[in-house]
Amino acid sequence: MAEHVSVARGLLDREDLLQTLDRAVTKRVTVISAPPGSGKTSLLRAWADRSTNLRRVAFVSVDRDQQNAQRFWCAILDALRSPAHSIDPETQPAATVALDDDQVLDRVLSELAQHVEPVVLIVDDLHELRSADALAQLEHLLAILPSPARVVLSSRRDPPIRLHQLRLADEIAEIRAGDLQFTERETRELLAASEISLSDAGVAALHRRTEGWAAGLRLAVISLSGHPDPERFVAEFSGTDRAIGEYLMAEMLERQPGEVQSMLLRTSLVDRMNGELADLLAGRSGSEQMLLQLEEANAFVVALDAQRTWFRYHHLLADFLRLELRRTFADEVPDLHRRAARWFADRGEVVEAVHHTLAAGDWPDAARLVADHSFRWVLDGQAGTIDAVLQAFPEGASADHPDLALAHAAAELNHGRVEEAAAQLALAESHVQSARPARRRRLTVAIASLRLALARRTGHFTEVIEQVNLLDASIADDSNDPIAMDSELRAVALLNLGIVETWSRRFGDAERHLSEGAALAQAIGRHYLEVGCRAHQVFPTTLVSLASVRERGRQAVALAERYGLGDRPILAPALGAAAFWAIWMGDFDEGESALRRASEVAEPQVDPAGAVMLHMVTGQLHVARGQHQAALEAFAAGAQAQSLLTGVHALATPVVGWLAATQARLGMPDEARKTLTGFSGETGRPGFIPNARAVICMAERDPAGALDVLRDVPDVTPPTGPGFTLVEAHLLAGTAYLDLGDRNAAAAAAEAALAAAEPDRLIFPFAMTEAAELLDALPRHETAHGALLADIVDLLRGAPAPSTDRERLSQREELSPSELRVLRYLPTNLTRPEIARELYVSINTVNTHIRNIYSKLGARDRSSAVQRARELRLLSTGRS
Repeated sequence: MAEHVSVARGLLDREDLLQTLDRAVTKRVTVISAPPGSGKTSLLRAWADRSTNLRRVAFVSVDRDQQNAQRFWCAILDALRSPAHSIDPETQPAATVALDDDQVLDRVLSELAQHVEPVVLIVDDLHELRSADALAQLEHLLAILPSPARVVLSSRRDPPIRLHQLRLADEIAEIRAGDLQFTERETRELLAASEISLSDAGVAALHRRTEGWAAGLRLAVISLSGHPDPERFVAEFSGTDRAIGEYLMAEMLERQPGEVQSMLLRTSLVDRMNGELADLLAGRSGSEQMLLQLEEANAFVVALDAQRTWFRYHHLLADFLRLELRRTFADEVPDLHRRAARWFADRGEVVEAVHHTLAAGDWPDAARLVADHSFRWVLDGQAGTIDAVLQAFPEGASADHPDLALAHAAAELNHGRVEEAAAQLALAESHVQSARPARRRRLTVAIASLRLALARRTGHFTEVIEQVNLLDASIADDSNDPIAMDSELRAVALLNLGIVETWSRRFGDAERHLSEGAALAQAIGRHYLEVGCRAHQVFPTTLVSLASVRERGRQAVALAERYGLGDRPILAPALGAAAFWAIWMGDFDEGESALRRASEVAEPQVDPAGAVMLHMVTGQLHVARGQHQAALEAFAAGAQAQSLLTGVHALATPVVGWLAATQARLGMPDEARKTLTGFSGETGRPGFIPNARAVICMAERDPAGALDVLRDVPDVTPPTGPGFTLVEAHLLAGTAYLDLGDRNAAAAAAEAALAAAEPDRLIFPFAMTEAAELLDALPRHETAHGALLADIVDLLRGAPAPSTDRERLSQREELSPSELRVLRYLPTNLTRPEIARELYVSINTVNTHIRNIYSKLGARDRSSAVQRARELRLLSTGRS
């Protein structure tokens, strides 16, 4: 039987598919297995039409419900004997006289063998063959097929014959439903051939809805021809379309036994099902076997997993079945939804449970489900899920349900709509006193937690003390008091509290709360929350070094990627911090890569506090590369973002300080002073503002004034972390001394800068202050920081950034400070006595140091020692 709908024949030349069939028939047997309406017959006829000049093609379509083996084989024999260039069944000879089974099979083999030209036997609609004898004979024929002959079998299901030997011999080709599906490009070409104009979005929607099913597309094209509003038709197109429904009724549903029809209809209201759920909805056992058989029969049933335990229906079939369900069993629909809702809820599939509870009309029960799980959706990074679920509720439902109002607040907050979130929180608060005591306390803590989230999104850090105290008390309470939060709500509070403390520079408290939150999140399996906590542990403290927080950032990124959360906005702080510290340590390319990823995942409108960091790091990278105008724009954006926050951001001082310094370097000292006027965020962060003022003085050619300003910068590394501003202060002072002609003081300042930078490898300040000339003032042999100096000099000369993971000497083999001083002279032309005079030591001392250097570096002579020292970054590759 030919396909019920002639699919796009003459309208679209599917050349790629024809070539696929060309390649397939190089094998002895080709099996084409796909649902009805997939275009199997159209493909075979198009291929046969163009192949008759190259080979002999015999085309047989099996009659519907064919149970007579004799008739089947006589039809094949007649096709083989038909005129060489005819594939039309109506031109084939009359049926061959009756022969017994062996005779007819021998005749077929004889016909196949006697042709000199290649012969391709096409058997279409093989699923209609119901004769076991005929199928057994066909299996035998394929096993002994003459070598020049080829057979193509086309069916709605895999033929019930054994083909394993042919597969083992690589003599079988298979074309499946996925191969026959129209691509989006072909869909567009089909519409164009029918002179139907659709937008790209309309084409994509039609392709998505039909899943590339050829008959569905062809029927849509017929309906679209002459339609006054094609875009609206596509938007509304579904399996409820009359033409689609008639096709599916005739070709699929009516062909199924009654119990299968009943199962299909009653399970159609779920988007996916397994055997257990299907049995529950169908009210009988055996559904899994039915689904497996339908999937094997290509009956628009799709297996969703490799084990074939979960299934779904083709979109158009699901639409059609749901319409038929409403027509035939309308009174059962609400109860079926309730059964599905309970089943999904019992298994923790809350989204689907809410969907079916709402479909049953039980929205108060659905509201309770949302209330009990909305925080979990947030913690799993499923903010979009909350939106989708809430849209299904009646308008204004949250006015009567405080938990629903909290869910709305969480959804609005995730989109950065802070005013709407605040309004929903106020609505929830208005119901607190009327709630039961146990519920009231949980609501109070939940509201406080969301207010913390709201505060940290808007930067109202100074307004959350009451919520912080409440949550901190709750977190510390390990008793069974009802106010103690459950694990998930407690974890939410820890995250928000830790983030607020981070951006408020309470790094010690933040470290404690974020660590506890991450551990709790890991214990309860809330990966999104765990990543959120780890992504904000990015600042050094008295207990956590810069190298440690840099590694933490990398680990947070790796953790997110392991959980499949590498593209979530919650990761932006870790990526931003990774860029921040990489740039500080001179790894500019790594910093740029991390910054690019941070910008891709960040949502500045949702997390303006995080946006301050990204603007600042962007400016920092531009400064490092000498792009001062671009840096100015980035710092200005960071300062603008900071001004919108009522709390002082942890990075507010460097942003403002670097903005002013960049303005001064670009010849705008007055604008720089204006930037600094009235800024009061320096508390606890000495250095950035005095350094900026020193840059202004230098821009105005006042080095003495710069030195006066820099005397306000403490001359020790701060106890709370690396000496970020101290390195810059020494470099600015050294430059000022150079301008005043005091090279000894300049050299001392350069050495002090290297000493402050060495513990944490702070290279960025040397690039920011363009310190190459200052470092040249430092005598080669007088620094105790030769390796760091070599890296910095190379970087300032444009060499690739030095790796922080480079090879190092073992602790036993490390060169002593005295040996390092001697090593500095080995690349020069100075003799050993001359080196001794330069260092004011004896020749014997120099000889001893050189022997030790050779031994530790594994070198034989002076040249190889210099080469090895450069490989270990103990010497600059370009410094002599």
